[in-house]
Parts: sequence; structure tokens; C-alpha cells
Amino acid sequence: MSPDQAAAYLAEIAYLLRHKGDAYRARAFTKVASLLLRDRPDLDAMARAGELQRLEGVGAGIARTLAELIETDRSDYLDRLREEQAPELAAVEPVLEISPLVDMGYRGDLHSHTDWSDGRATVLEMARAAQARGYEYLAITDHSPRITVVNGLGPERLAAQRRLIDQANREMDRLTILQGVEVDINEDGSLDEPDEALASLDLVIASPHVKLRMEPAAMTERMLRAVENPHVDVIGHPTGRRPGSREGASYDFEAVFRAAAERGVVLEMDCDPARMDLSPELARLAASLGCRLGLDSDAHAPDQLIYVDLGLWTARRAGISSDRIVNWLALSELREVFG
Repeated sequence: MSPDQAAAYLAEIAYLLRHKGDAYRARAFTKVASLLLRDRPDLDAMARAGELQRLEGVGAGIARTLAELIETDRSDYLDRLREEQAPELAAVEPVLEISPLVDMGYRGDLHSHTDWSDGRATVLEMARAAQARGYEYLAITDHSPRITVVNGLGPERLAAQRRLIDQANREMDRLTILQGVEVDINEDGSLDEPDEALASLDLVIASPHVKLRMEPAAMTERMLRAVENPHVDVIGHPTGRRPGSREGASYDFEAVFRAAAERGVVLEMDCDPARMDLSPELARLAASLGCRLGLDSDAHAPDQLIYVDLGLWTARRAGISSDRIVNWLALSELREVFG
């Protein structure tokens, strides 16, 4: 079994454990999944030698799960978790394969943060990490100003960042840095940036961050207004949930997803292990209604770009093919989608 395959199974186990409220074990499985993707050990050889517990963070329980996956290509533990929490997806036939993302045709990540807001790396550091992964493009989408603790960017700082990104692009030779913003969706559905600032960007991600427990009808109107804004390209982590710790927004998903499909607005599958939003269930609904989807890391540091690999299983469990996911588009095609 390849490290990519094993990591996908462990990441799904972590997700289901978060839903059960077992954050400690979820973090343990996520840590090992990340290690497999980073270090790419020969799992078959380690299993034959009885050395799986030599891997960092692998105790007896995770070693048993890995050993079963390597021997049988399945996990009784994962099957039980699926039956308990996601029986509606049990019959879904996975579409995407599990292999290195770039080998599959993944071209670039559309949601990342830098030290201009709450990220931990510079624009160039994030870009070079994306280039090392073989990407064609990376979107820098730092926060808008509303939530002050994230040091968001208003129009003046966005203009300054544009100048820095233009300079950084002159230093890159195989990757294009796109400038975007992750703009808050206000309670009334308006956006936390003026139109003229949004119009100057390569893409706009509109995300719900606050007041997620609004009454469903009001939340539906809020999300519909954001989808209908002509500057919005992507709805980021569309429910704002954090499984096991924070419920997401509840609204008329079908109505909002239909509106997104009609207007060509992409719905994001945010692959941060603490989010996984859209869920496989909602991603499947979105695809069935004709939506395009995005598979993005929401990385706040270079090593978090790997979150896309950890989240790939969500698209597989939802039965979504790569032709529905905008990250498989070449940059020229992506620019056409985002106008």
C-alpha cells in the first residue's frame, strides 16, 4: 500500500473521530497521516519487518490499523465508524484515485494565508513551497479586516500586497502567484471589502466566520446575497463548522447551491483537518446540483499545503470526479472560470 493510500484512510478515520468528539485520537491519526505523506516510508517493508511502531506517533492501535490496511486494503475500524456516522455514503463508489496529487493533474491551491494576516510565512515562502509541490499556481488569500485578531487587509494593504506579489512573480519561473482575499460575509450578506478593492483581485473567496447560528431562513438569505455578489468567485468553507467543537451554519443548502451553480460560483472543500467543509455529504449534494468545487488547503504555513492531500478522501467518498474540481484546470482555464 502506498503512503498516499494509507494516509487517506487515516485522515478519514481522524475526521470521523472528530465527529465523535474524540479530538485527541483524531489528532493522533492526522499526525501519522501527515507523516506518511511527508516521509513516504515503505509501508509494506515495514509491516513485513514488524516495524510499523517505529514510525513517529504510531502506537499499538494505529499500528494495528495500518497493518490491516496493508494486508487487506481495508479497515474494520474505519468501516465501523462509517456505518455509525456516514451510512448514506456507504454505497457511493469513489471516483478519484489515491496517488500524489500532481500526478493526478492537480494544478494549484486557491486558498492560502501569509504573514500579511494570520499566516506564519511570507508570500515567497508559500510560493516556493507550492512550487516544490509541482503546482502551476497558488492563490494568496489573506483575510479581510473585520476580525481584528487576524490582522486583515483593507484596500490600502491589499494594494501594497499586490505590488509585493507582482515583484514575487518576477522571481518565480514555474509558478504564478494569484492575489485574492478571504472576505467575511457580513450578517446581512454584504462583504467586508469595498467593491473597488474586490474588483482589482484575481479571485475573491467569501466565507462565513461569525454569527453562524443565525436562524436558517436568515442565514439562507445571507448566503444567497453573497453568492449573487458579482465579485465572488468562491464560497469558502461554506458552513464554517469545526467538527467536534463547533457546529456550522444551517441553511437551505439546496437553494444556495443551486444559485451558486447558476452563477458559476465555486463551493470549497476546505481541507484543513479541523474543518473538512464541505463535508462529503454536502459536496455530493453540490455536485448533483451542477456546482463546481474547489479542493484547497486553507494553509497558514508552508507545511500545511499538505492538507489538500489529507482532504482528497472527501471528494472520493462523495463520488466526485476531477472534472468537477477547479484545481485541475490549467491557469488559463481557471482565469476564464473566474472571469
